[in-house]
Amino acid sequence: MRLVTVALVLGLSGCVMPGGGAQLQQTQLQVREYQTRTFDTDDQKAVMKALLGALQDDGFVVSQANTDLGLLTAQKEVDVKNAGEVALSTLLAGSQAIYKNNAILDATANVSAFGKQIRVRLNVVQKVMDNKGSVMDVQPVSDQAFYQSFFETVSKSLFILNQKL
Repeated sequence: MRLVTVALVLGLSGCVMPGGGAQLQQTQLQVREYQTRTFDTDDQKAVMKALLGALQDDGFVVSQANTDLGLLTAQKEVDVKNAGEVALSTLLAGSQAIYKNNAILDATANVSAFGKQIRVRLNVVQKVMDNKGSVMDVQPVSDQAFYQSFFETVSKSLFILNQKL
């Protein structure tokens, strides 16, 4: 019976978000490639505004924006509580139960001129917190589709900004 319980706990404690768990080892150059996008404009301020809008659209709260450095930082909190994991942990450990509660996504964007273009590198790290407020895991988000989708949103925001000018 105890073996079945352990198997259930392990089965219920799977990945939190895409790209947050173990994946094939990638070189830093490969990671940089999908974290970076170059935009065909020389208007750094417009790209920063588009980036700001895309982060806000995705539920991030922007905490810093420095146009001189081309730096944006933002944070987003996601509920990752699993009812089955909570129930099982509580059944087994009572008030001492520990289970995943929420994930905090920290995003840092670097916006810089690159000739007559603007280059943006976005780095997102996921920190999983337990129900007691302790950190359970910290991993970079390494899901290429996540970054591709985000940069598509930035492109659309930039297009809309350019139409208004």
